[in-house]
Amino acid sequence: MTTPCGISIPQVFAKSPIDLALIRNFVPRAEALGYDSLWVQEQIVGDVSILEPVTLLTYAAALTSRARLGSAVLLTVIRNPVQLAKSLATLDQLSQGRLIVGVGVGGPYVPEPVFGVSSERRGRRFVEGILVMKALWTQPRATVSGEFWRFESVPMEPKPAQKPHPPLWFGARDEVALKRAVRLGDGWMGAGVSSSADFVAQIAMLRRCLDEAKRDPATFAISKRVYIAVDDNRERAERRLREWFGLRYKNAEAGSLVSIWGSRAECIDKLGELVRAGAKHLLLNPVFDELEHLELLAQAVVPHL
Repeated sequence: MTTPCGISIPQVFAKSPIDLALIRNFVPRAEALGYDSLWVQEQIVGDVSILEPVTLLTYAAALTSRARLGSAVLLTVIRNPVQLAKSLATLDQLSQGRLIVGVGVGGPYVPEPVFGVSSERRGRRFVEGILVMKALWTQPRATVSGEFWRFESVPMEPKPAQKPHPPLWFGARDEVALKRAVRLGDGWMGAGVSSSADFVAQIAMLRRCLDEAKRDPATFAISKRVYIAVDDNRERAERRLREWFGLRYKNAEAGSLVSIWGSRAECIDKLGELVRAGAKHLLLNPVFDELEHLELLAQAVVPHL
C-alpha cells in the first residue's frame, strides 16, 4: 500500500504574473492522478506574489469533487477567529466536507502589528483563537470566556459539514508546540523549511507527547511538506531550488538544506526515509515546472513509496 500523498497548488508566482490557466489545469489533473489532497500555504504581506490561501482553496473546491483541501498552515494569530471560523465553515460546506485546517503560530517573521495585533503572549492568543473557532463550530450558541475573546450565546450557521469540525493539523517544531498539537489537534505536519533530520527528531518528540497524553497514534495524522525537484541533473535541480528559495524566503541556502532533489530513484529513497521515520502522509511541493512534476511524481515516484 502506497503512502498517501498530497500536492501543493501553484500559489507562489515569484517571477511571473499570476497564471490562472496553470492553476485551472493543475488542480483537476491532480485529482485525476490520484493525489489525495491539494494544499496551500499562507503569507499575506510581502514582495512576492502569493495568492491568499482560503480564497484559493475555495476556487480549488469548485474544480474538484474528491480530493481533500488543506492549509499548511494558516497563521491564525493574525486573523480574527470569529471571521475565520465562518470562512472555513463555508469552505467545508462548499467542498462537501473535504477541508483539513492546518494551523500554526508562525515565526518571528510574522509582522503582527501590521494586522493590528500584539506580538505579546502569542502562544496564548493562538490557543484561545483555536478554542473560539471550535466553540463556534460545535455549540448551537457559543460561549467563550477567555483573555482575548469573551462572548455569550453567539450563534453561527452553517456549521461545518464535518462533525464535530474539520480536522485540525498543527504545524509545530519544538516540544511545547508539539504538546499543544497533541492536546488540541487531530494531526501534525512537519514544516517544509525543516530538514529530513529535523523531522526525524521532531517525530520522536511527538511520539513521547502522544504517549504522555494517552492518545492513540493510529488516530493522529502525521505528515511532512517536502520541497522536491526530480531531475537527473542534480546541479541544475539544486540551482533552481536555491533560486526559488532566495526569492520566496530570501534564503537561497535553505533550498539546499531542506529540499529533496535528484533522480527518480534518489527522490524515492529520500522520501522513503521520511515514511520509515513515521510519516503517514506526504505533501509534495514542486516549485518549478509544476505540471511536469505533477505527472512525473504521480507516475514514477508516489507508486514506490
